[in-house]
Amino acid sequence: MVKVTRPVRPDVLARIFESVGTVRGAQRGRGNGMTSARRIGAPDAKNRGLLLDAAEQLMLEEGYAAVTSRRLANKAGLKPQLVHYYFRTMEELFLAVFRRRADEGLSAQAQLLQLPQPLWALWRFGTDPAFTRISMEFMALANHRKEMRAEIAYYAERFREEQAQVVAAALQRYGHDEVPPMVWTVLMTSLSRFLVLEQALGMSGGHAETKAFVEEHLRRLEGEPQPITDLPPTWLVHQVRSEQSAPRSPSLDTTTAPSTDTVQ
Repeated sequence: MVKVTRPVRPDVLARIFESVGTVRGAQRGRGNGMTSARRIGAPDAKNRGLLLDAAEQLMLEEGYAAVTSRRLANKAGLKPQLVHYYFRTMEELFLAVFRRRADEGLSAQAQLLQLPQPLWALWRFGTDPAFTRISMEFMALANHRKEMRAEIAYYAERFREEQAQVVAAALQRYGHDEVPPMVWTVLMTSLSRFLVLEQALGMSGGHAETKAFVEEHLRRLEGEPQPITDLPPTWLVHQVRSEQSAPRSPSLDTTTAPSTDTVQ
């Protein structure tokens, strides 16, 4: 009787070789009390930053499913092997892209909310299409990845907590206590994002009236909106990166198909 063996898939074979290499490395280092772990590139390395930029651009241009190891490397002008040198999996890459965006957003928001008109700043922050474009991609990605979902929730709570503190102080300063600060915060931030979302879908019905209603209330509290002359550096980073990577109008061509974790 002839025994037929099935060929081993290349990705499985690669994992086997990697496991063997790790075990042998550990055995070699056992004599001096050290074990050998897979080497990962430094978090502040230039090539790592290029990969993060390229991943963000692909997400904005074609959706997160377009971010594969090979396409990412090609976009960054690097070799495909470098993708997994800096990131063990594509999920780790997506988390790094999101955390960088979120940290920059928190920094920008903190500086904007220190301006003389914090309520106007919060409204402007929420109606910026550059943030909404990439946010929608992360939300689509979170449908398939539990870690991303948890990370988005964690940062969203941080954003809201800081927003609510500033709104509470502003309303107290203006002597306005008709609406609880948290309600103000949720209404302003949620409404602004929803307007941008509908605009991206080509909807505009009721937008002008809604904006006029909100901004009339803001004028009663803080007067006419003043120009922001000194934009926070992180805000400029968002704007420049998005303008270089995406069309002028928001694009919501998000996809529901999860991206692959293997080199393509």
